Amino acid sequence: MIKAFIFDKDGTLFDFQATWGVWTGLIISDLADGDAALIQALADRLDYDLDAHVLRPTSFVIAGAAHEIVDAVLPLLPNWEWDALSVFLNDKAAAVPQVPVADLDAVLGDLRGRGYKLAVMTNDAESSARAHLAPHLNLLDMVVGSDSGHGAKPDPAPLLAIAKALGVGPADCAMVGDSTHDLGAGRAAGMQTIGVLTGPAVRVDLAALADVVLETVVDIPTWLGTDTT
Repeated sequence: MIKAFIFDKDGTLFDFQATWGVWTGLIISDLADGDAALIQALADRLDYDLDAHVLRPTSFVIAGAAHEIVDAVLPLLPNWEWDALSVFLNDKAAAVPQVPVADLDAVLGDLRGRGYKLAVMTNDAESSARAHLAPHLNLLDMVVGSDSGHGAKPDPAPLLAIAKALGVGPADCAMVGDSTHDLGAGRAAGMQTIGVLTGPAVRVDLAALADVVLETVVDIPTWLGTDTT
């Protein structure tokens, strides 16, 4: 019996490429400062398509934690230090425009009205996640990032920490996400798993790890009406 939903953020609540495709292009441009060779090197390191302005499906950025991006690009930037680069990237992330996949107030409000507890766990930094979710924080019980002290997906530890804080057993939680990192973490935590197709992954990528694959989070209230778990 589901009592709490834990949502991934990017690709689940927000359109991934419209947000992070844009962000990646901006940081490459800013960090390279017109150096064509460095632009290409950063794009290659992040697996970013400079012509299409999107992250390729194979990019680690899609499911990676914020610190992993810093670790990846720092060797290409000898004039930067780790802490300064981390702050720069987090500030850019917090300011990037968000494109919701749906009317999030309507979806989250519906679930909250039914009595479900709601949380977000993202591999983004908590500060930028809160900035992105600011219009909807009143509908959420918790927001946890990869730097919140519990680790990052696919480790189940942050999901288990959320369940404990909410006072809900893992088996009564559903992890909702668009990537195998999300669903793998949910499975490892002993939670129910709901895949959504609003990120780079396709149905076949998610099916093996999901109890159900929906088109979008908008479908969750309807699915609850027919779910027998």
